[in-house]
Formats: sequence, structure tokens, C-alpha cells
Amino acid sequence: MAEVLKAEGLSKHFGGLVAVNQVSFQIKPNESVGIIGPNGSGKTTFFNLLTGLFPPTRGRIHFFGKDITDLAPNQRVLQGMVRTFQLVSVFNSLTVWENLVLSTLRFHQESLSEWGFLFSPANRESIRKSCFEAMKGVGLGKNWQTMTSELSYGSKRMLEIGIALSLRPKLLLLDEPMSGLSDLEIVEVLEILRRIKKDLTLIIIEHKLSKIVNLVERLCVMNEGVFICEGAPDQVLNDRAVRECYWGKGEVTLS
Repeated sequence: MAEVLKAEGLSKHFGGLVAVNQVSFQIKPNESVGIIGPNGSGKTTFFNLLTGLFPPTRGRIHFFGKDITDLAPNQRVLQGMVRTFQLVSVFNSLTVWENLVLSTLRFHQESLSEWGFLFSPANRESIRKSCFEAMKGVGLGKNWQTMTSELSYGSKRMLEIGIALSLRPKLLLLDEPMSGLSDLEIVEVLEILRRIKKDLTLIIIEHKLSKIVNLVERLCVMNEGVFICEGAPDQVLNDRAVRECYWGKGEVTLS
């Protein structure tokens, strides 16, 4: 089966610092993969390379067989690659509805040019449908007129995931989606991810290991810019090198 994403020999240098060091990675359609590792191990930098925020020092990236190494982040979104960030990235000065409209409209086919984006009607049926489906899917259907600044942090995280889903991704990359959430909010996020993962390909960075071991089919462990282990979650979490990596860094327990 052809890969959704294939990265070959990806490296990123910041002066003398090697943040990602010749990493190769691939993911198949409808596969769910977790990326774990201590703070500073290169996980988010790796995401930034995959999604185009950072150009690689060396290496190539292919998306559905197409070389996208030099493609801008917004062009990757148009290809079907969508991500969220460690820190929730939404517009507090807009309503829930307006946040969704802004992102959905920006990547709608008729709105790709600057003039098209500025003058496209936000009330178009296809836009409304996409936005309301996304809001309902993340439990914010009743909050569509609420100012985003009035939402809890957990609801803002739900909104960010809703925005990502409204773009109808083929590959969804989530960077620590459970960071800063309460136990109840984590349960809600996990329910959403279990529901949507059957319809797309998912890569998730997460420190709360116990929350994702039953969500993903494969775990990849990054340390000092390289993958030191990958495989089925139970196998990976019992690997000696992985345990030493976490215990040595004092990060999180594997229970």
C-alpha cells in the first residue's frame, strides 16, 4: 500500500545544533502513529519540517508520492496536510463561528487568491455546512456565537481541532493536543480522536503516554533528534532504551 507521507533522511541544523538528524519516517493510509520522547528531543521540529514551517537542512518529503519538500505550509494544507500546535492557536477576538469561517474560507477553492479571499461570501452553503459539521463534531455547536475569549482553555483546544477538521484533512498532525487540559477534557478529546481516526491518517505528539497507547497503532520514540525505537505501543514502552531515555530525563512515567 502506498504511503500517505514519506520522509527520507530529514535533518535540521540551527547553527551547530542538530535538532533532527537524518530521520526517515513513513505512514500508510488510515494509520495512527504516536510520536513520544523527552522535552527537547526534536519532536516539534520534526513536525515543523513535515508541515513546511522549517525548511530541512537536508532530506526530502513526499506526500501521496509527490515531492513537497519545497512547498509552503499553506500549499500543504491545500494538498490535505493539516496540523495543530502545542499552544492553542485561535483568534480570541472572533466568535467560534468566525474562527471556523475564516480558516475554511481561506482554503476554499474560490478563495485561494487574495481578492477571492477578501470578497468571498462567508454565508455560502458549502462553507456553512463545513463549519457547523466541525463545530458539532467537537461539541461546540451551541457555542457558535460565543466569543472565543470566553471559552475555557479546553474548549479553545476543541475549537482548534474543529478548525483542523473543517479543512477536511487527509493527514492530521496534532502537537500535544491534551496539554493543559483537565481529566474530563482529555476524555472528550480522546473520544473525538477515536471517532475521526477511522476517516483519516493521524500523527500525534503527546507526553501523556497512558492516554494514547490505546489510540495509536504505532509509537515512535524520538531522543536527541533521532528515532530510537518504533513499533506496537506495548512493545515500545517495554523497550529498555525507551525506559532509560525517560527515566534518565525524569520526564513522565510509563504507567
